[in-house]
Amino acid sequence: MKALDYIVPKSAAAAVELLSDYGETACLLAGGTDLVVDLKHGAGRVETLVDVSQLQECRGIDETDEGLRIGSMVTYGEIMENSICLTKTPEIVAASHTVGAVQTRNLGTIGGNLVTCVPSADSAPALMVLDAEVTIAGTEGNRRIPIEDFFVGPRKTSMQPHELLIDIFIPKKNLGKPSSFYKFGLRKGQALALVNAAAALELINGEITSPRIALGAVAPTPLRAIKAEELLDGQKPNKELITKAADMAVAECKPIDDFRASLKYRQHLIRTLTQRVITRSLEVANER
Repeated sequence: MKALDYIVPKSAAAAVELLSDYGETACLLAGGTDLVVDLKHGAGRVETLVDVSQLQECRGIDETDEGLRIGSMVTYGEIMENSICLTKTPEIVAASHTVGAVQTRNLGTIGGNLVTCVPSADSAPALMVLDAEVTIAGTEGNRRIPIEDFFVGPRKTSMQPHELLIDIFIPKKNLGKPSSFYKFGLRKGQALALVNAAAALELINGEITSPRIALGAVAPTPLRAIKAEELLDGQKPNKELITKAADMAVAECKPIDDFRASLKYRQHLIRTLTQRVITRSLEVANER
């Protein structure tokens, strides 16, 4: 790997300015778990690393009157040990447990996972079912967008080259919402998901309210199963309804057929995991 210049900006604004000035020759460094591997296989035009891992604007997990803010540079290990996340966003904690090995979870950041934007990103479905939003810093200031609008294609986000992901925000109304997360890979640990799934819902007067279903590794980007959500909304739960919703989720996905799994097997996983996350979310709602 060739020698690279290394800069540690003192603020998010300074980092954005560096990215704007250096253009394609600069690259952000967060946890480095993906970046270092990529650099070892060829740095391309990259000549400068801009280390944003300790920027205060991108650190911390804070609950406010509006909701929960998770800094983009927060590691998975920090999420797994945070008392707020453990009690109010258990699906995000569950997703964090499935990321790589212990070393990866202690270095890898939730923001880095989102920015890498692989279809199988474990954190994406868990955030999507909570209607999460992301804050992005650029030369013209900050903007906040729904997380679904963040994913454009495989390894491609809606961010501009000079922009920086600051944090993830979850609205207060969704903190503690009954939810669940499941992942299926080819081995028990350190595996990319063949399919991952999350669901969140409320159960009011015996009827499903505000259902959310999100899936990963089933299309070019993580996605919401909107039609399946609409089928569930306002209905009294039963096995037949859940089965129909899972079938509808399969129809909304576009899984690939490759050496890791056939199209038919991936469709089976989508159906099975969708049934499981809905069922488990209903169990949590009933327990409460």
